[in-house]
Amino acid sequence: QVQLVESGGGLVQPGGSLRLSCLASGITFSLNAMGWYRQAPGKQRELVAGISKSGSQDYVDSVKGRFTISRDNAKSTVYLQMNNLKPEDTAVYYCKAGLSYYSGTFYGGVYWGQGTQVTVSS
Repeated sequence: QVQLVESGGGLVQPGGSLRLSCLASGITFSLNAMGWYRQAPGKQRELVAGISKSGSQDYVDSVKGRFTISRDNAKSTVYLQMNNLKPEDTAVYYCKAGLSYYSGTFYGGVYWGQGTQVTVSS
């Protein structure tokens, strides 16, 4: 049974930082590309950052320079370090796994986590 469990969300003031974690089980983590998506109220879910099996990363323009995605294969965990948070970053953040990743799209054996809420507000 595949499980992706996100943690680390919460309430933070503008300009603050959070680190999200996603612990994967039931998959061979090192053989999966990983990503973080977010969905704000009334909006479509969007890809925030993706990291391939080899570690190459890409980001949506709105978070470049502020967010960093990383992975620890030994811990079966992917992280999203979020700095200089803005109110428009408020959303539910979801972790995603897939067998391959190219140009913002995951292919094969795709799984989702249940999401973690991030609220940026003063």
